Amino acid sequence: MSMFCYQCQEAAKGTGCTGSKGVCGIDAEVINLQDLNVSLLKGLSYFSTKARAAGIEDKEVNQFVHTALFTTITNANFDGSKFIVQIYKTVELRERMKQKALAVGVVFDATAESDFCTWIPANDEAIMAKAILTDGHIDAPDDDIRSLRALALYGAKGMSAYAEHAHNLGFDDAGVDAHAQKVLALMLDDTQTIEESIALVLETGKFGVDVMALLDKANTTRYGNPEITKVNIGVRSNPAILISGHDLKDMEELLKQTDGTGVDVYTHSEMLPANYYPAFKKYEHFVGNYGNAWWQQKEEFEKFNGPVLFTTNCIVPPAGNATYMDRIYTTGSSGFPGFKHIADRPDGGTKDFSEIIEHAKHTQSPIEIEKGEIIGGFAHAQVFALADKVVDAVKTGAIRKFFVMAGCDGRMKDRNYYTEFAEKLPSDTVILTAGCAKYRYNKLALGDIGGIPRVLDAGQCNDSYSLVVIAMKLKEVFELNDINELPIAYNIAWYEQKAVIVLLSLLYLGVKNIHLGPTLPAFLSPNVADVLVKNFGISGINTVDEDMKIFLN
Repeated sequence: MSMFCYQCQEAAKGTGCTGSKGVCGIDAEVINLQDLNVSLLKGLSYFSTKARAAGIEDKEVNQFVHTALFTTITNANFDGSKFIVQIYKTVELRERMKQKALAVGVVFDATAESDFCTWIPANDEAIMAKAILTDGHIDAPDDDIRSLRALALYGAKGMSAYAEHAHNLGFDDAGVDAHAQKVLALMLDDTQTIEESIALVLETGKFGVDVMALLDKANTTRYGNPEITKVNIGVRSNPAILISGHDLKDMEELLKQTDGTGVDVYTHSEMLPANYYPAFKKYEHFVGNYGNAWWQQKEEFEKFNGPVLFTTNCIVPPAGNATYMDRIYTTGSSGFPGFKHIADRPDGGTKDFSEIIEHAKHTQSPIEIEKGEIIGGFAHAQVFALADKVVDAVKTGAIRKFFVMAGCDGRMKDRNYYTEFAEKLPSDTVILTAGCAKYRYNKLALGDIGGIPRVLDAGQCNDSYSLVVIAMKLKEVFELNDINELPIAYNIAWYEQKAVIVLLSLLYLGVKNIHLGPTLPAFLSPNVADVLVKNFGISGINTVDEDMKIFLN
């Protein structure tokens, strides 16, 4: 079985992963099942979009589409059996929406005759046979339409990840729901022009802003506004659970269920910002953060000793000699063959973490890998509280420029660029960051400017929204007409699809001259890349010294 995938920054040779396994470690069989389900989601979305236009809304369909897209983002789910179950459900919901639309007199066009609108699997074997024929290449009339469809689709995947987290906290947005399905449905429409496809990409950015605002509201309503926090990176002597990923609802329920059990809780990678929320600080057994970015998990999980809970991506397939295989648990949209999976919460209920808690009680305490503290919690509300101080520093010249270095980290050596860049930035500059890209420099001794730390960490990748809100506030304070007149430069690292929706959101807001690295996406055709360069000033990265001259000119 062969595959094709180019949705992440690690696309082999800068063009795409082929053969039996991707660079991320996913098997061709699993990626083809994912691609088959995404194709079937196009059929489901065709009928749901038609039904929506006739006034029919189906909440189960809305949430299922988000969940199904979320499970296909890079490093989230490696379990083929999960996608077989999803495929049956996609077809079931597709047929339901078709009948609902027919019942109110909706007339379908020729798109309804597409294989992905009609095919019904007889059994698992039929699904596997169909998946073999699905190689991951996006169907399109030409390379430019294909490239634009990829941008919209991968942006929708990132958007759906954020929508899922917000939904778990009781927050939904009908516009976001509809747009995810619109993107999928239009991938079956070969009458779409280049201009219409570009408009769809920018519209996806608009809903990217909406969904990040929604998730920000969900998180802060439930857990309070993030506060400036010194996070412990050492360990205690108790047995413990390490929680990774992005889902704060899972974080909340785990802390509640471990309270009083003698089991400590530490965050890892993208869960670090949970330490900044007031609601979580009341738990004395919430110790701090253990380790670094997602790609270092193989070494760090060995030393942690206790069980690890993945709430989302990013899973790195363990090596054959890994001793921690039986200590890994997944939940939500994450999954991996051989890892124990904690079931979804029932309607109105909570997840049951009793198995992982009991497991933790019988393990050794973590091995200490570092000591000290790191500082974070600079989301928009906290920065606004420091607004006078920040504005004065800009006006007096103490702060010459802000550098937005948000996005993702990764395991390739060219990511060292971001550490070197941070080290070489002049002492009168400040880094605004969100996402796991911060692990390239958040433990460097970069100092402060008049008490303002030179690295302001807003939180997770979705908290890039805070960086946008901060920029908009500064634009207002300095009475500027254009956000691009601010002393802010954008040097963003990307890895997977949540970074794509952040990028599209910035483009929608009119931000220009973004430097994107360490490589440009493989799914950009030469013509589409040229449009991004000419219209938005997007460029790749060069050497640190060359880029420093450009940014500080």
